[in-house]
Amino acid sequence: MEQRKPLFIANWKMNKLAQEVGAFVPKFNELTNIFSSKCEMVLAPVSVYLPKLVELTASTPIQVAAQNCGASKSGAFTGEVSPVMLKELGVHWVILGHSERRHVFKEDDALVNARLKAALEEGLIPVFCVGEKLEERKSGETFSVIERQLKGLKDISENNLKGLTIAYEPVWAIGTGENATPAQAQEVHAFIRQWLAKNISSTFANRTRILYGGSVKADNSAQLMAMGDVDGLLVGGASLDPLSFGDIVKRGLNS
Repeated sequence: MEQRKPLFIANWKMNKLAQEVGAFVPKFNELTNIFSSKCEMVLAPVSVYLPKLVELTASTPIQVAAQNCGASKSGAFTGEVSPVMLKELGVHWVILGHSERRHVFKEDDALVNARLKAALEEGLIPVFCVGEKLEERKSGETFSVIERQLKGLKDISENNLKGLTIAYEPVWAIGTGENATPAQAQEVHAFIRQWLAKNISSTFANRTRILYGGSVKADNSAQLMAMGDVDGLLVGGASLDPLSFGDIVKRGLNS
């Protein structure tokens, strides 16, 4: 079985001004540089600070992600940032289909899939988010929701999907203080991997990293990372502080 390198992503959402972005990088790099050969670490700032963060991380092992991207190379799409522009900035990663994009901004599966195809076409590494709402979990629909969200991957060739990362983020656990237990996370991650094996290929399934996101903290990172199909963490609020996010990485790697 292919060894999957642990991946830790900080999704800062709509937080941090320029000075805070500047202060974060040297501190976080100092804390985590020792782990850089064992994992990959990615920071996702607000889009206006992407150029600044690319510059600040240039001589470090830290990589940079956008929090979303447009579905077209250019055009009359007010407020969108195209994957071509992200690539030009030196951004290599992009988060797509985050639950806030799906449920707060009403991005449906078709739009998320269009964004995914556009990102892949430009050689960006997408972090493709899936997850169910509380009422869907309570009514036993978790797997059918995840399957519906993954379905669009079947329209893309395996070769074009190279580098894809998937993040399972139960909507009921985001920003609520509630998190899926390690066993609940493992159950869904295993389902996702089985789906990938059945619908794309077993080779693809074995090498694809599946992250967990949803009220991740230093206190639960090791238990989550100890699960066989949890390959990394997509961290929200706890990633805003370099000490906190550094501790999540450290404990996660020692799981």
